[in-house]
Amino acid sequence: MEIDRKSIRVSIDVGCHRHRVAVGLSNGEVMDEFDINHASDGFDDFFTRIDRHRRVHHGEVLVAMEGYNGWARPLDTLVRTHGYRLFNINNLKLARFKEIFPAASKSDPVDARKGLELFQLADHLPLARGVLQEVLDVPVEHEMLKRLTRRRRALVDERTRVLNRLQSDLQSVCPELLGLTSDAGNVWFVSLLTSRDDLTKLPRLKHKTLLGLRGVGQKYAAAIGAWQKRARFSHDIDWVGPMIFEDARRILDLRQRIKDIEARCETLISQSTHAQVIASLPGFGSVCSAELTGEIGNVGRFKNDGSLAVYLGMANLDNSSGAFRGSKKPRHVNTHARAAMMIAVDQHRKQVPESQRYYEKKRAEGKKHNQAIRSLARHLCRVLFRMLRDQRHYEIRTEKT
Repeated sequence: MEIDRKSIRVSIDVGCHRHRVAVGLSNGEVMDEFDINHASDGFDDFFTRIDRHRRVHHGEVLVAMEGYNGWARPLDTLVRTHGYRLFNINNLKLARFKEIFPAASKSDPVDARKGLELFQLADHLPLARGVLQEVLDVPVEHEMLKRLTRRRRALVDERTRVLNRLQSDLQSVCPELLGLTSDAGNVWFVSLLTSRDDLTKLPRLKHKTLLGLRGVGQKYAAAIGAWQKRARFSHDIDWVGPMIFEDARRILDLRQRIKDIEARCETLISQSTHAQVIASLPGFGSVCSAELTGEIGNVGRFKNDGSLAVYLGMANLDNSSGAFRGSKKPRHVNTHARAAMMIAVDQHRKQVPESQRYYEKKRAEGKKHNQAIRSLARHLCRVLFRMLRDQRHYEIRTEKT
């Protein structure tokens, strides 16, 4: 991270509705302090005052902001659009920094000035360099993948909740109907539930009508026909039945929306070199590759493969003290990327014999499944980092005999 010593430093203490701003120079002089509203008029006031200082001192503008990509939206995006360099203040490292260099009190003005101190110390103190992390440009395809995959994950979670509720209601009004399938989310079963708005009409459906339902063939039609002969409903079917019908319709809708998002992600993957590189890893399907691409954004933001591994939640932090040697799980990880990485690595080891042998070795050492997967993933982070850095696809090399 190279910082121009003649630059204008701006520190923003982000709040829900108002932000505290401190403006200073490289020599430590604080030129201006003010508050802005989290609204268009506040943003206009911010850029007007910063540009005024810029015309006087003729330096590039560096902006440090705690909570980048959170409450600061859309100010963080506007800062970069305006041509300023944006730095994210790492919350956990900032807490450690404050322990070493405590302030007299805790207030918004004090926190805003603390950001200016970080800029001054960044060239001399490694700890300060770790607190300030420059936000690099991210391809628009990656930003779109991040939003789309997070949206997809939310819809998948919603589908799971609706499905659990549907199964519970079916179990209470007609367990024999639920017993037709091991997965109530199957297309043919949901199609059956939505074929009539009244569940009590299902036993009267003709065989020909059943075959016309999506996903229902001769096998399932025969099973449904056998149930129709013994169909019974509980006394609360009159008010629970409409709930089941509504949930079944919702599941079909969510299924289609998820499918549409996945199709859009496939298109974006074909437009992203990063995504294609990640997808070249065996077991890294289109969904996981899209999630990882969106969450990583730009591999240049990571100093080395260790930083990437910590960000993905695949590496522990050193927790040694004195004679004690140990480690601890990092708290500052991307949970979305971690989940995608765990799924992808589990599929990867099933397709690559060498990775499977390593997984079995860790299991033999007494590691649990997730621990063994994370251990394998730590090695894959080294491979993934170099692949993304050098823009090289995954290769399986065989030894020459």
